[in-house]
Amino acid sequence: MKRIVLGILAHVDAGKTTLSESMLYLSGAVRRMGRVDHKDAFLDTYEMEKERGITIFSKQAVFPLDDMEVTLMDTPGHVDFSAEMERTLQVLDYAVLVVSGADGVQGHTETLWRLLARYHIPTFVFINKMDQDGTEKERLLKELQDRLGGECVDFSPERDMEIFYEQIAMCDEALLEQYLAEEQAGEEDIARLIRERKVFPCFFGSALKMAGVEELLRGIVQYTRQPVYSEVFGAKVYKIARDSQGSRLTYMKITGGGLRVKEVVEAGHRESGREPFREKADQIRIYSGAKYETVQEAEAGMVCAVTGLTGTYPGQGLGAESASDMPVLEPVLTYRLVLPDGTDAHTMLADLRLLEEEVPELHTVWKERLGEIHVNLMGEVQIGIIRRIIEERFGVAVQFDAGSIVYKETIRRAAEGVGHFEPLRHYAEVHLLMEPLESGSGLVFDSAVSEDELDGNWQRLILTHLEEREHPGVLTGSAITDMKITLIAGRGHLKHTEGGDFRQATYRAVRQGLKKAESILLEPYYTFRLEVPAESVGRAMSDLQRMNGSFEPPKLSGDMSVLEGSAPVASMRDYQTEVNAYTRGRGRLSCMQGGYRPCQNAEEIITAIGYDSEKDIENPTGSVFCAHGAGFIVSWDKVEEYMHVDSGWQGGSLEDETVRPGGSPEKRPAELSGAPACSEKELEEIFVRTYGPVKRKRPSERRRTESRNISAAEYRPPKKKREQAEEYLLVDGYNIIFAWDELKELAKVNIMSARDKLMDIMSNYQGFRRMTLILVFDAYKVEGNPGSVSTYHNIYVVYTKEAETADQYIEKTVHEIGRKHNVTVATSDALEQVIILGQGGRRLSAEGLREEVELVMQELRSEHLKESRSTRSYLFDNLPDELADYVEELRMGEDSSD
Repeated sequence: MKRIVLGILAHVDAGKTTLSESMLYLSGAVRRMGRVDHKDAFLDTYEMEKERGITIFSKQAVFPLDDMEVTLMDTPGHVDFSAEMERTLQVLDYAVLVVSGADGVQGHTETLWRLLARYHIPTFVFINKMDQDGTEKERLLKELQDRLGGECVDFSPERDMEIFYEQIAMCDEALLEQYLAEEQAGEEDIARLIRERKVFPCFFGSALKMAGVEELLRGIVQYTRQPVYSEVFGAKVYKIARDSQGSRLTYMKITGGGLRVKEVVEAGHRESGREPFREKADQIRIYSGAKYETVQEAEAGMVCAVTGLTGTYPGQGLGAESASDMPVLEPVLTYRLVLPDGTDAHTMLADLRLLEEEVPELHTVWKERLGEIHVNLMGEVQIGIIRRIIEERFGVAVQFDAGSIVYKETIRRAAEGVGHFEPLRHYAEVHLLMEPLESGSGLVFDSAVSEDELDGNWQRLILTHLEEREHPGVLTGSAITDMKITLIAGRGHLKHTEGGDFRQATYRAVRQGLKKAESILLEPYYTFRLEVPAESVGRAMSDLQRMNGSFEPPKLSGDMSVLEGSAPVASMRDYQTEVNAYTRGRGRLSCMQGGYRPCQNAEEIITAIGYDSEKDIENPTGSVFCAHGAGFIVSWDKVEEYMHVDSGWQGGSLEDETVRPGGSPEKRPAELSGAPACSEKELEEIFVRTYGPVKRKRPSERRRTESRNISAAEYRPPKKKREQAEEYLLVDGYNIIFAWDELKELAKVNIMSARDKLMDIMSNYQGFRRMTLILVFDAYKVEGNPGSVSTYHNIYVVYTKEAETADQYIEKTVHEIGRKHNVTVATSDALEQVIILGQGGRRLSAEGLREEVELVMQELRSEHLKESRSTRSYLFDNLPDELADYVEELRMGEDSSD
């Protein structure tokens, strides 16, 4: 059976719900046609909708139409609920745009038209209320073609067929050639043009009197085509709601395959920063008005409500379906929630979080410093509805203050943001390139780092943290927008990096980049159409200039003048009242959201808000570094002096700058992923930046400290002399085991065997080099372990106590003896090397130790062979020369008697 999802959209009071009732009645889905004014409309299922006579929440009804099944989606028409309407557009196959014949094309009608174009939805137009006096079909059709586009074509039965086919042909080049060859467009040709949004069929009538509705239904049957669906399961979530029992309902359209009850639903995409999930569909409901029926399977093309899913959200793609883009319509006003005395703010915040699942545009924000809850709302009507819902559902009678403008922030030029998070036993560093984009672009996130430099899982984690929240700006604390944020470098530690470390580093990198960049305050604008009597146009133009608005020269439309342009929302909030006053009710102002532009009085707004980015403890601008086992905070303007990674960005954009995401191309230590290996000089520079200059002893008193990597050939612990300090070598046992391939393979079979093998190797090595060798193994996870120190032949073997790592033991030991003795530490933990260097010790990498051991073994073998040759005794070695010659002649069988 042919199956389509059809949406009904309109400006408020255009007759949208009445048209839906007529379609349901004529199709046989309902026995009696309901009316909005009688409060018995089939799709007005909420008491508030019946009281106010408007649609607040989108609803659906399923009805048969000839050989097809239509899922009718009724959407809100009031501008305050346009976000709810936009969410429904994600699942529509076709739409019917209802225009009031008495009012013509309204400002909100044009907003709907742009949204339909953005979501690529084929559209039928129904001009309603044609039974009222003063409605002229030709004038309305011309207005549609002028305001919405010349592709609006009259499809009513009484149309002129010759003009009809000519207009159809003018909408497509191939059909134009066909028309010129005296061939008319066929039904499939017209259906294709409608599907490609090249033609918009227009029908005229009266929904209340059911005039023209049958013609519209016949047009829908004749010219709509079912989309082609994939065999693989996919679904698009467009709405979250709760039924009368409190069960969470996930409304979705199946876009591929099918969904059966108790089947696992997966969402593995990284959209919007949400965590992937796998949950079972407990129940599948097909709603029609307030009632529903349960089914065992929902097929492709069906719209259903599913219970049992807790991690879904509007716009989410399930299965093979991708997520939707950010919505176009957003609130431009924010309100402070005023709670009754005795109400717990945190309880109300949790309740509002639940409500925000159903009304995502609320953007509930908790102002910790002020102890206030702020929400974003579209206007006064929505305020009344939200207040009523809160009281009915949570039993709290809240109020809202007068409201203020929702500002946003962006940057003027590119900047690099660095975030570092390194309290004790934590580590993460993130470098972000922040570049401005065109107005209306929103936020774009990307990565320019190779997975060879930073592990792909960590990169995806950083991008998730960028997407999971609104990042506040540094001017007013408003959300940032219109910029591209690219990951250009980063570093993590396999041992010390935990889940939240990259979140902290990412947030701090964004804030530090905003502090470095030149931020711009943005304010919302309206695009308006103002119709006033000709004698009032001067007053209107003067007002618009005073409001920092811009507009085109006035156009005459009969005895009215029309001004079109844009102006800040802050200036035009209450202007409709003024228009009504000075035009005596004849003026008409229609406003549409026009995006965000630079604020005209930015300094005044910034001062009035009084936001201090340095005092915002929830969104710090500085970073956390570690010294002597404790973290310390570095302010945003000094972070570059302490950072561990050099991204290589020197200014400009990624397009004209070769970014070195990972910094130095040297080989990475075994313990680090996404970080270049640090030379001894680099480690010393990091230490000096962090802790200050290293205090050196005079040449006669101190040991020599190399400023470069120590290779196996260069590393020679000096022979012990009475006047020299004692030599110590501390070895991080498990670090070496997992850095040497032969021991690593042995450890896979038996870790104890690998440990014993290393002890034997170190024992042989100490016997040749004659230093004090301490081999340290981690045992910090052994509950109740007091730690132990034992001797194994000629070396010391240490097992650390509970909660003490090998790194900590080595740091403590170097701190205690590093200034009195020559201490070398064998490890490939680059972070550990920084601390070792600061305590006066030297470092030897795992690879360097392996080469040193191999060199020692070669020397041992050569000395053994030399000693073996020097201790051999032969028969003739101690005989006199004459006797030796004689014996040699006898041995050879020669006769010496001659």
